[in-house]
Amino acid sequence: MAYRNLLVADDGAVRTLTVNRPDKLNALNLETLNELMLAFGQAAHDHAIRVVVLAGSGDKAFVAGADIAEMNSYTPMQAQSFSRIGQALMLTIERLGKPVIARIQGYALGGGMELAMACHLRVASQKAKFGQPEINLGLIPGFGGTQRLLRLAGRGAALELCLTGAQIDAARARSLNVVTQVVAPEALDEAVQALASQLAAGAPCAAAGILDAVLSGGECSIEQGLDYESQAFALCFATEDMREGTSAFMERRKAEFKGR
Repeated sequence: MAYRNLLVADDGAVRTLTVNRPDKLNALNLETLNELMLAFGQAAHDHAIRVVVLAGSGDKAFVAGADIAEMNSYTPMQAQSFSRIGQALMLTIERLGKPVIARIQGYALGGGMELAMACHLRVASQKAKFGQPEINLGLIPGFGGTQRLLRLAGRGAALELCLTGAQIDAARARSLNVVTQVVAPEALDEAVQALASQLAAGAPCAAAGILDAVLSGGECSIEQGLDYESQAFALCFATEDMREGTSAFMERRKAEFKGR
């Protein structure tokens, strides 16, 4: 379908979703949030798609934040609804069951940083900038920033970034585990493409199990997490991919996974 604020492109098993509001530095308004929710839902149910890349159009920004002009007139009830919609999108991305890579070439601020943190892997240009500057607007992060930053970077960094509203560069973001890979600007597309291709060649059922186990395990005790992992491990033995993978290993050939 056609979107007003998104570009969708497929390359084999990899789908790229690009937030396309360059004149607004790809700021997230309500319409864009709803389009992203729909687009990720479609990707989740398309069995031909194994990996999603999330990007922002232009050179300046991945996503520079939420649309402040739209938010300015919100009532408290409208603001809560906006927050809940944004949080629902982030959970949808996080729980997609397929790897999602954020391609970050510039500013990832406020809602943009929250969007990036909801992705499973984040590849950033050395020119990228990150921050949760909501306090400078008299606000707090509303799309999960306090919670995901806490889980990725720890309490000290979460408090520092949210209380000061300071921007950090890609190298600092990498040291805080906010970014998984930092590359030169001219190498960004190649790095994202290589990672996406590697993930797309993997076993989809196993990838879904890993995502579930890691995400669920991070929210429970080690005993519960181990039990969840054991069950997910056992379920893999019901898949054709497991038979293919183990057979390919023994036959010294490359496995061809079908997602079954």
